[in-house]
Amino acid sequence: MSFVQNVPCFSILLAMFAAIITSAVRGKTARKICIGLTIIEGGMSAWLLSFLWKTGESYVYVMGHFPAPWGNELRAGMLEAGMAFFLCVIMVLSLWGGVHEIREDLEADKAQFYYIMADLLLASLLALVYTNDMFTAYVFVEINTIAACGLIMMKQSDLTLAAAVRYMIMSLMGSGLLLIGICLLYDMTGHLLMSNIKEQIISLATTETYHIPLLLTIGLISIGLAIKSALWPFHTWLPGAYGYSTVSSSAMLSSMVSKGYIFLLLKIIYRVIGADTFAGSHVINILFIFGIVGMVIGSLDAIRENNLKRMIAYSSVAQIGYIFMGIGIGTDAGVGAGMYHIFAHAASKALVFIAASGLIRASGGKSRIQDLAGAGFRNKLAGAGFVAGALSMIGIPGFAGFASKLMFAQASLVKAELAIPVFMALAVSTVLNAIYFMRVALLIYTPDDVPLVDAVAGAFRLRENQKHSVRNVQPEGVLSPEGITGMAGTNAVAGSTARADSLAYAAAILLFIALNLFLGICTQPVLQLIQRGLVIFG
Repeated sequence: MSFVQNVPCFSILLAMFAAIITSAVRGKTARKICIGLTIIEGGMSAWLLSFLWKTGESYVYVMGHFPAPWGNELRAGMLEAGMAFFLCVIMVLSLWGGVHEIREDLEADKAQFYYIMADLLLASLLALVYTNDMFTAYVFVEINTIAACGLIMMKQSDLTLAAAVRYMIMSLMGSGLLLIGICLLYDMTGHLLMSNIKEQIISLATTETYHIPLLLTIGLISIGLAIKSALWPFHTWLPGAYGYSTVSSSAMLSSMVSKGYIFLLLKIIYRVIGADTFAGSHVINILFIFGIVGMVIGSLDAIRENNLKRMIAYSSVAQIGYIFMGIGIGTDAGVGAGMYHIFAHAASKALVFIAASGLIRASGGKSRIQDLAGAGFRNKLAGAGFVAGALSMIGIPGFAGFASKLMFAQASLVKAELAIPVFMALAVSTVLNAIYFMRVALLIYTPDDVPLVDAVAGAFRLRENQKHSVRNVQPEGVLSPEGITGMAGTNAVAGSTARADSLAYAAAILLFIALNLFLGICTQPVLQLIQRGLVIFG
């Protein structure tokens, strides 16, 4: 076995190891360890992707060299390696873009716990991507749920606490349905490894043995993961979870967590149930209908919303509907379009959330849409990032969202009976997306009488200097020499921190924009990765 084939196991263990190390340090050190090891994991995933691209094959990694049923297995192919690399990229950029909010929203002695949860979140997602065992998948689904709740609650407000409780309740419902489905699969087949289950499922489907229990199992697993992915009408937990948590949490939850559950569903469809068996069930029609309705309802909810981050959260309901519509088409082309939209939406939605935080900060912390007038002038980088993300979500040519929407339209042509509803849903949703995104884009560039602040560095430095200067003012209003020296040192540290924050924020915005343009213009390499990956996915 080549050493590169150990990457799936090492990347999962490294993320868990990062959580352990992060628990022993504080502040900037915790952030550096979390981001640094995530970059290493991303590099390892890119190495694995390069190896698998050349070989064009997938392989099974036996954990501990003990075969089933005593051992466990990981399975890696091009699609898994590509997804793992993408998750690492999104996490690094989300943490960079939200570093200032993490410092402001969290108490200093609790910042390390935030990065512990982020490490556990990534470890669980990588395990979901690579695992070849159903029970292991369930275990890491629960770890993912706990980590996500921790990221939501870290801001410590009444709104985030309520959002975390709502998320936990809905997520446990989804996990419960998934667990029941896994138990039924084990009862019917006697296996937990995905490849072994698929062999038995094909036999059962051919002989029509356990027809009703098999259909029930497919429905339980699909609806369970749909709940956790926030597919309409199971999306009620999403606006609060995304809208009230700190911006890095919003970016990671919308771009990583929901996509991880959808990826797990695709693995189960191809590797456990079988694409043909799933396409022949009525469950696929339900997912198709829920996806199309969600595209419209999510957009209408976003139009009615007055809070910027909650508006973006409702937009995610619509975008998740796109992905399930692609799955519901029931062809490799439809699933490929859905997979491409996973990448496009993750890159665009994280960008929009990160940019929104800069616009809110430039508006004095106000998140109501009507209070954002002129914010694009006061924070030019955030304004540019928001517009770029909005254009992608609308589906303007040259951006990632246009490429995936075009693929959905092309995939629907394979099934003539689905072409009309797909085209109508795409048209209506695109118009609605334009209404609520362009409303904000135009408003932030509506001039007002607030003086301009060049980029984000000025805003960071002003806030830090004011906060620290007050502490060094004597009651009489006269500064001693020691006070002047202390203030100079404090202001120097604050200025250095502000510059570092602004550089990290700028890097996140610019790299997210570049990623969007890459997905929108250079579609063939990514599409080829998806198509080749789906061929060997099962």
